[in-house]
Amino acid sequence: MADNKKNKRNGRNNGDNDYNPRYRKMRKKVCPLCADKNLVLDYKNADQIRKFVNDKGKILPRRATGACAKHQRDITLAVKRARQIAVLPYTAE
Repeated sequence: MADNKKNKRNGRNNGDNDYNPRYRKMRKKVCPLCADKNLVLDYKNADQIRKFVNDKGKILPRRATGACAKHQRDITLAVKRARQIAVLPYTAE
């Protein structure tokens, strides 16, 4: 009985009480580079790389881009290379 009250207090309900109309499960994002096998990330293509950079020039995290860990590392490397050869700015203008 006390354990049941403790779980309710922490917001964890067991059994059939898991339904909450305010909470909607988010669909898992699919890596854009894994989904399209023909897509090759190129650091010289600024339009392609801008999808992974926000308006301030920061690299977007995996939770925002939906990229897998392997491709997020490739994205980071491509953005840094593009910045080095002045294809992308380091910061917003």
